Amino acid sequence: MSGVLEKQELKIVGTRPVRPDGADKVTGKAVYGGDYHLPGMLWGAVLRSPHAHAKIISIDTRKAAALSGVKAVATHSDFRESDDSDEINAGETMIDIDAAAQMCLAKDKVFYDGQPVAAVAATSAEIAAAALDLIDVQYEVLPHVIEIEDAMREDAPVLHDDMFTQGMPETPKTASNVSMRLEKITGDADAALDDADVVVTRRYTTQMVHQGYIEPQSCVASVSADGQAQIWCSSQGAFMVRSVAAAITGMNLSDLRVVPLEIGGGFGGKTTIYLEPVALVLSRKSGRPVKLALSRDEVFRSTGPGPGTIMELSLGATKDGILTAAVMDLKYQVGAFAGSGCGAGVMHALGCYRIENTRVTGCDVVSNMPSTNAYRAPSAPQAEFAVECAMDEIAEQLGMDPIELREKNGVKPGDPSFSGAPLGQVAFMETLAAAKSHPHYSAPLGPNQGRGIAAGWWVNHGGESTVMVSINEDGSAVVATGNPDIGGSRASMAMMAAEVLQIPMQKVRPIVADTASIGYSMLTGGSRTTFATGRAVCEASAEVVEILKSRAAMMWGVEPDQVEWHDGEARCTAPGSDEAPLGIKQIASQTAKTGGPINAEIVVNPHDALPTYGVHICDVELDRETGHVSVVRYTAVQDVGRAIHPSYVEGQAQGGAVQGIGWALNEAYVFDANGRMDNSGFLDYRMPVASDLPMIDTLLVEVPHPTHPFGVKGVGEVPIVPPLAAVTNAVSHAAGMRFFDLPLTPDRVYAAINSQS
Repeated sequence: MSGVLEKQELKIVGTRPVRPDGADKVTGKAVYGGDYHLPGMLWGAVLRSPHAHAKIISIDTRKAAALSGVKAVATHSDFRESDDSDEINAGETMIDIDAAAQMCLAKDKVFYDGQPVAAVAATSAEIAAAALDLIDVQYEVLPHVIEIEDAMREDAPVLHDDMFTQGMPETPKTASNVSMRLEKITGDADAALDDADVVVTRRYTTQMVHQGYIEPQSCVASVSADGQAQIWCSSQGAFMVRSVAAAITGMNLSDLRVVPLEIGGGFGGKTTIYLEPVALVLSRKSGRPVKLALSRDEVFRSTGPGPGTIMELSLGATKDGILTAAVMDLKYQVGAFAGSGCGAGVMHALGCYRIENTRVTGCDVVSNMPSTNAYRAPSAPQAEFAVECAMDEIAEQLGMDPIELREKNGVKPGDPSFSGAPLGQVAFMETLAAAKSHPHYSAPLGPNQGRGIAAGWWVNHGGESTVMVSINEDGSAVVATGNPDIGGSRASMAMMAAEVLQIPMQKVRPIVADTASIGYSMLTGGSRTTFATGRAVCEASAEVVEILKSRAAMMWGVEPDQVEWHDGEARCTAPGSDEAPLGIKQIASQTAKTGGPINAEIVVNPHDALPTYGVHICDVELDRETGHVSVVRYTAVQDVGRAIHPSYVEGQAQGGAVQGIGWALNEAYVFDANGRMDNSGFLDYRMPVASDLPMIDTLLVEVPHPTHPFGVKGVGEVPIVPPLAAVTNAVSHAAGMRFFDLPLTPDRVYAAINSQS
């Protein structure tokens, strides 16, 4: 397919049909990881470290193995030996196999409270739990470190003796907790700051936060006597699970089949694995299927949250509001193992604006906490929080409307991107204009209320996808993809296929295939699925249409170019022809005589994804006697390219806004003096619920992607970027003072207000 179809040409795209997976989910028939069972299945359990940092002197599993009902015991020695050079391409990032293996079962040391140390499989969950108590682990407890600046001190306990800071002009000779340093420079930022009419210099902090998915990780693994194995699990990418699990256990990819089950949320947190290699080892040793599932406490203590940060920023502008300079220093708290927290932060920090002179540096700092993972626009919310709060201050000092300040400086098509390449058909200006004209922006505020504005963006991604579209004998269609459905992608795939095939959506069955049934597909992440996999669906559907036309031509005895496809049927255009149109069912019923089954498999790897932008408006009400902040009105405006199913796009915007609001107001990991997490449950880890929030209003700005058949741009990650600053700016205006440290919990806000009185 070529060219973007005009909106008036569309019959299905842009409508709001019932989602194909909806009935099973609301009636409880959908099968998630926790629901899956096999005959003869054993129950697994994992022993976890009680220490934040310790050497493992010995692990004695003999008593546990001797317990009646225990069929297998596993430690790190059951994994394939790996080294620091072993990495797997997981799509957006590389996964270090040695680190991934240690997050499944510790090797020589434990680096955080809750790190897995050993595992058992038994005939009941009760026996498995009892067996854990019989495992004798001898530790040498080591000093631990949690906070970023403590971990960066010269006298800090070093987690990894072989970690030398990457990105330095010269390779350091001393190991440290700083795993990486990045720097991006344009122009002369220091000189430009000196010449600026107004400069805002601030220090901002955010805390480590969890994605908060409803469904804890779980899996079932079964290894046959011939070494062939299967895994059933909930994840954001079955092929990622296959690659990482095979690498850790030493299996061949061809010996491992991963079947994706329904997924109860991920938000980036399920783009790596914690259980599957352990379940494989236990199944291999026991000869029976093994199920492993995390409790909520284990999810918090041993899976990957989003990193905390310390950020220092100086932002300069002229008296007319033209940004001239920015200097940023970003420190990301990436947990026990090296990650790439600062990479996306450095990339995204200033990406909404044209600033000639910039210097942005970032570093990743390891500490004795769970190793971080992606969380919806990973690392961008923190960096853009700092920039958007400073933008609000500059607007206030200049007496300028905050959206007008952004309009003066916002990026436009053709402006250079972070990489230096010209931006494509971006729509930041249109999004700002839509927010400015929205009734919310000019609505009056009540007593003790404040309004905050913030913008944000995400680069988006393309990547590899495989799709097969098949026509059934009755004229219905099957669309098979390799991407787990997190945000309604089965609906969007079915809608795009139906639009191209020109048949009702109800005649299209979208499925998520396993790793042995479809070609490789990158995981569901990076806001890529509807864009990249959707493009493959469009191309495969278009190829099927061509096959249908050629089959109809064969049935009529005419040339293929004498057949048109219209309203889901073939029409003969041969001179003098009076042939009646042929529908898909009629053509499909004759496949044995015309060449066999009708299907098309398409592989794509697009690299032309466009960034998308959002502008959020937040009104809060402040209770000065308690410090409690209530969000009373919220509007999310976003460039979406074209919304395939507007309800699900609106849901993405609403969900991201809610997560960002929680990040701003309530959420944070809390550790005690021994480095143990104090709030590893939803009772104490305070996430927003429906009663905490107003209805999140949404406004979709549709500026189509010029190379996608339906103009799709990624939409899933932008919505979490603006809320941190939008909420903070609103609270600052309500309180009459600035806030720089998240979360804005009542005690912090109350203390800050009263410190001025």
